[in-house]
Amino acid sequence: MGGPVGAPVSAAAPAPAAGDARFGGQDDPPAELLTEAAAAFGLLASSARLHIVWALAQGESDVSGLADRVGGALPAVSQHLTKLKLAGLVGSRREGRRVVYFVADPDVVTVVRLMVTQLASRAEASTAPARRLRGTGA
Repeated sequence: MGGPVGAPVSAAAPAPAAGDARFGGQDDPPAELLTEAAAAFGLLASSARLHIVWALAQGESDVSGLADRVGGALPAVSQHLTKLKLAGLVGSRREGRRVVYFVADPDVVTVVRLMVTQLASRAEASTAPARRLRGTGA
């Protein structure tokens, strides 16, 4: 551990840039990194939490606004927010008596948007030939 005493562990080895050949090619990411990624994906495996992150990517909200938007019960949405906050994916701040939530990790939003748009594109592509046929009178 060649870093100065008290320095964060991650300071010794910079995080790889997106598209880094070390992880896109032959080399595997370290086990710790894969464990961390699996934990983040595990949190987002809930459609409710995924919807909450999607909603917060559009703008900050309090728990009531999120519950209305995602169609969940207030206590359930609050529990989801607590889990997302503990994982560092969501942050919050007080505005008087109200707690406002926001996305704390914009990279997570990038991953969520990529996955959702890819799935939407695939769904659209799988129905595109049928739509073309309907329009031709066939």
